[in-house]
Amino acid sequence: MRHGKKHNHLGRTTSHRKAMLSNMATSLILHKRITTTLAKAKALRVYVEPILTKGKDDTTHSRRTVFSYLQDKDATTILFREIAEKIANRPGGYTRIVKLENRLGDNAEMAIIELVDYNTVYGTDAAQAAKKSTRRRGGSGKAKTDAPAASAAVTPADELAVAEAPVEDIAVAEAPVAKAEVEAPVAEEAAPAVEEAPEAPTADEENAEKGE
Repeated sequence: MRHGKKHNHLGRTTSHRKAMLSNMATSLILHKRITTTLAKAKALRVYVEPILTKGKDDTTHSRRTVFSYLQDKDATTILFREIAEKIANRPGGYTRIVKLENRLGDNAEMAIIELVDYNTVYGTDAAQAAKKSTRRRGGSGKAKTDAPAASAAVTPADELAVAEAPVEDIAVAEAPVAKAEVEAPVAEEAAPAVEEAPEAPTADEENAEKGE
């Protein structure tokens, strides 16, 4: 009876199952990603993650323990040299299972199991790059180039001079010169020239003229 035994037997004997999982763990370490059935991928995750954790401690005892599970010198060397550096700061969860379409032959559920730190699509670097490339609000490049030119036309010194200038000076400065020049001749033409009337002759002058 299988009371309390939660692991999947995968339809194999114990020796066959251990040999198969050891072979799959070796392939995962060497190739970083393998395709298998969903049931085998879940069983492999439980089998290989303690081995990866053991790879963080690079001692002779750890190497012998890992080799007893993998039975492969190349996979053991890669685990302690390369993979251990990648997963040094990760507290577990070294693998990821991605489901695929069912297999055509027997309609079995297929999946990909891979090492998380070796996937550049789902990694943190890709997420940061996507975050930097996003734009909150759109706008034409012309508007962005015109804005600095408009701001450069009015300098802070000019704004300060206008703010400190008296109101009368500003009014005089803003008065158009052309208007004054046009109105001046009109004012002169509007005032007609008044000729002085001759003075009336006095009584003595009239008598003198009559005596002559």
